[in-house]
Amino acid sequence: MNIVVCLKITPDPEDLEIGPDGSVSTTHAEWKTGSFDLPALEAGVRLAEMHGGKVIALSAGTSQINQSKVRKDILSRGAEELVLVVDDALKDASTAETALVLEKAIRKLTDVQLVLFGEGSADLYFQQTGVQVGERLGWVTLNAVQDVRLLENEALEVQRIVEHELQVLDVPLPAVLCVTSDICEPRLASMREILRASKKTVFEWSLSDIGIEGLTPSVEIVKVMAPPRASRKGEMLSGSVEEMVSALVNNLRKDGVL
Repeated sequence: MNIVVCLKITPDPEDLEIGPDGSVSTTHAEWKTGSFDLPALEAGVRLAEMHGGKVIALSAGTSQINQSKVRKDILSRGAEELVLVVDDALKDASTAETALVLEKAIRKLTDVQLVLFGEGSADLYFQQTGVQVGERLGWVTLNAVQDVRLLENEALEVQRIVEHELQVLDVPLPAVLCVTSDICEPRLASMREILRASKKTVFEWSLSDIGIEGLTPSVEIVKVMAPPRASRKGEMLSGSVEEMVSALVNNLRKDGVL
């Protein structure tokens, strides 16, 4: 059984640069796998280690995702293969367009029984791509999954939180699951795994390789702007705890906060 884990490779939020006009620049940002996707990768690797099978990491984006450091980081965390669908037409791709690309790539792979997603992407966190991929594949699809186990009958036992209830479901394969960040703790790669990563297989596919001859943007591109910077008053309060609390409450009321 092959397990595909879909990853979103994005600029590191800590490296973003904010211009005077509020514009956000990623020019000098380091690209990395989103933190919400790493638990999904770990969950897939643990299933493969316990029950056999192979984990294939899959990502789609512009040429910036195909970086040596990014590839080594993903493969050192337990994935046996990495598939990158690379095309500059995927810049600012909508969730629907991304889902189409991932679905076509998954169908190109063989013996895929389980596809895992994180709960959302590290950049826009729309939480839509995974369920759209499942709908396109026509497979059982669940989100908010916090635990998954393989049963003897080749089905899955899935636990998920729905509002204040815990659901325990038997899910037939093939399936698409979007897992929460608390499903497991991502491992730190050992030196042995880091060295092994450079010997693992990386496939780079174009859109035409998966049967897509071109993408036409389906939505208007929204420009992301940082909120205006607010200056701080820097007022210092003195007196007893009770006096300072009272003064703080009065100031907040004057400013219309309370």
